Amino acid sequence: MIVVAQVVSEVAQKFADDGFAAVGALIAPGDLAIYRDIYERFLSGDIEAGDKRSDLGSHVPRKEGTRENITQIMWPSALHPPLRELPLHERALAVARELIGPDAELDFDMMIHKDPHTGVPTPWHQDAAYWVDMPDKRAVSIWIALDDADVDNGCMWYVRGSHRRPLRPHRPTSDGRNIQCDCSEEEPGATPVPVRAGEAVAHSGTTLHYSRGNTTDGTRRAYILNYRPAAMIRHERAQGADHGLNENVRQVRNSDAAEN
Repeated sequence: MIVVAQVVSEVAQKFADDGFAAVGALIAPGDLAIYRDIYERFLSGDIEAGDKRSDLGSHVPRKEGTRENITQIMWPSALHPPLRELPLHERALAVARELIGPDAELDFDMMIHKDPHTGVPTPWHQDAAYWVDMPDKRAVSIWIALDDADVDNGCMWYVRGSHRRPLRPHRPTSDGRNIQCDCSEEEPGATPVPVRAGEAVAHSGTTLHYSRGNTTDGTRRAYILNYRPAAMIRHERAQGADHGLNENVRQVRNSDAAEN
């Protein structure tokens, strides 16, 4: 049984202290097949993603006969609205409001998928570098595993306490399609956070994170829900920033993360 109120009360302090926290199961075992089916329909093209689909690992040449190195699909809930009616959205919203405040609302969502043996890491970065300047910087991304995620197939790595420091300078990846910053697994405080299928980990918008490439025989499917205060969502939209819903810009937009 999933008891959201108990789970988040135990992790709120860890989230505040470390910038990330495992929040336990948000998808019940019996519901995983429903989410996986929708996910596979996106990957196969049965649910058309159009320009919302891209390769987060496009800076590395693809192996012949493979699809994207790291498939990223923005706004799956806008492309397939029934997703919002499933249990995850209500549970994740409750977690987000406990972690960043009762005014939290869903800002955007995305799927990030790693095929077997693609082996391409997601570059180190801080999400806030992608976002416009915010007077209220509260934000939380809730990363939900649809498969068991470990170090070898691409679980998340975070740098403990990095959310309390200034944003690092970010720069475009070698192909100019995404961004990255300098960091490594040897950074003090860097730690992997393995999770089981259906479980989630939450991180702030300013927490350094990355994941290794998938070097296993299995797939690694993740669904990410992103939250911030409702007033800040209106602030973004007034500036034309909607995380790829109507505009498709993957660049440094936060002035604090711009390289000098």
